[in-house]
Amino acid sequence: MLSRKKTFYSLSIIEQAKELYLEGTFVVSIRYYGYKVNLYLYENEYIEVFYNHKLDLVEKIQPMDFSHSRMKFYEDQISIKSVAQ
Repeated sequence: MLSRKKTFYSLSIIEQAKELYLEGTFVVSIRYYGYKVNLYLYENEYIEVFYNHKLDLVEKIQPMDFSHSRMKFYEDQISIKSVAQ
């Protein structure tokens, strides 16, 4: 049987968004280039949802990369601790 996390990533992007909205905890929203990025905490993992305003579309949902330069935008607003530590 697949773990719940593996099951989450095998869902369609629409189902992933629904699961995050219903079962995740919204943390913060940032602007990143042409995106509004919503950060959720879901099962002890930070997950980013990239929403494109011009297309009115969620383009991707992915685990947060703690080494990405985008982290500085989060750090300005909240204190994030890596759950990997």
